[in-house]
Amino acid sequence: MSVIYLLISISIIVAVAFLYAFIRAVRSGQYDDDYTPSVRMLFDDELLKETNKNQINITEEKQL
Repeated sequence: MSVIYLLISISIIVAVAFLYAFIRAVRSGQYDDDYTPSVRMLFDDELLKETNKNQINITEEKQL
């Protein structure tokens, strides 16, 4: 019977440790956004082209 008490206490300690690790990971921002970084590399070239076009348009407006 004492083995059951030992196993229950150990399992509660392990569960509290996992809960602490999960809360720490959430607070550090590991679960903020897991989709955008994986597809960002696919659209980087398009974003750079749009940025360059906007910079060219701004430069042309300043010259006029």
